[in-house]
Amino acid sequence: MDGENRARYNHGHLRYPSDLTDAEWNEIVPPIAPARRGGRRREVDVRNLVNGVMYVLSTGCQWRYIPKDFPPKSTVYRYFWDWSRDGTLDRIHDALYAKCREKLGPEASPSACIVDSRSVKSAEKGGCASIRTASMRAS
Repeated sequence: MDGENRARYNHGHLRYPSDLTDAEWNEIVPPIAPARRGGRRREVDVRNLVNGVMYVLSTGCQWRYIPKDFPPKSTVYRYFWDWSRDGTLDRIHDALYAKCREKLGPEASPSACIVDSRSVKSAEKGGCASIRTASMRAS
């Protein structure tokens, strides 16, 4: 089992360790909306966009330091920002989370929840929700 997991998560054959394998890409394609009808045709490779976003998120580099073999930094950032706003990143997360839950057990959603007093106090003060909105631009 250990050797099987190592092979599955080995990204050494990819351009960057943060790039998605074909299997990983196939998992996140469905939540990504196709290009809008009408208007200009989408000219950018969406997989390369996602790889650019993953590069920034995994390395922690600034957007302006994205390597030149990704789409322009402004394009990668704009898609990241649009996907954050329109819920695409949340849908990708939810789809991957449900898949992980299915592998662990019979149901995709948990049937029980444990809340302690510290969690309640944190939620009363704003907790995680305030962290996310504080890092986002005002609309």
